[in-house]
Amino acid sequence: MSEVPPPTLRLRIDADALSHNWRALDRLSRPGRAGAAIKADCYGLGIDRCLPLLREAGARSFFVAHWQEVAPALRHIPAAELSVLHGPLTGGEASYARATGVRPVINSLHQARLWGEGGGGPCDLMVDTGINRLGLNPREIGDPAIAALDVEVLMSHLACADEPDSAMNARQLAAFREIVARVPHREASLANSAAIGLGSDYAFDLTRPGLSLYGGVQHPALAGLIRQVAHPEAALIAVRRLEAGDSVGYNATFTAPAPMRAGVVSLGYADGILRCWNGGAFAWQGRRLPILGKVSMDMIVVDLTAAPDLAEGDWVELPYDLADAARQTALGQYELLTLLGKRFG
Repeated sequence: MSEVPPPTLRLRIDADALSHNWRALDRLSRPGRAGAAIKADCYGLGIDRCLPLLREAGARSFFVAHWQEVAPALRHIPAAELSVLHGPLTGGEASYARATGVRPVINSLHQARLWGEGGGGPCDLMVDTGINRLGLNPREIGDPAIAALDVEVLMSHLACADEPDSAMNARQLAAFREIVARVPHREASLANSAAIGLGSDYAFDLTRPGLSLYGGVQHPALAGLIRQVAHPEAALIAVRRLEAGDSVGYNATFTAPAPMRAGVVSLGYADGILRCWNGGAFAWQGRRLPILGKVSMDMIVVDLTAAPDLAEGDWVELPYDLADAARQTALGQYELLTLLGKRFG
């Protein structure tokens, strides 16, 4: 069988930026240390690319959400370094945790009893302090099933960490301190990426950065510190000349005001570049190449006026500074990363 040709779109990962971001967040986590959230395929950037870099940078505590995310992670890290945030819902999941050696995060009395009935062992414990998603109700801390747990990491999660002036941050911090005093544990963890920016009071023993590892800036204290990691690039698969009055794409939303060169880029909303990018631009050697018309499933048309030498087969980049891209598209920085499709090479 013939070798499959290389793709005409690629996601360039800046390895130095990823390592820099973890080390910067680790420094801000003092007197504690930084772990790393690697769920959702390292936020869409590829666990096989990103996880080895994070561990090489110094990370030793990692977090996934789903049980099916365990096996890909264990290709790169010891099981003792991995926690599963959603915890065991069934006996089969509890057995899988024991068989692999990863730690479940216990989120409810049901999960605590399930874990204990199967023999127990080291686990993490999530206690809700106000976000009302997963997490044990603080009123249930005294239950015998909780007292029987061997808790490695006691954790909670802030609801408004990306709002530095929110009074809820201080309320949750106070609630978590009370819980820390009541539940035996080895390490305590409250802060995600944004909460690291709130200062050392929120660091405790272990922080759990996710978005900011991969280039996201959700707190003003991180601006200028976090570097861009993801760089989507695509090849021009066609170059054409438009005459004045020619329209472009579905619903003819762009009409050429004069003769101009345009290029077709092999990238579209199937790759996570949604139609909210309409009005945006690609770039080549610092030159702006505006998007013309609507984004299609597999193609985007760009204005090549600023790059008259570009030809079919040449590559252009979609600027993906997450804070700027979020302002431009009205998508959240988390969405921008995790929407990236599987066709990138």
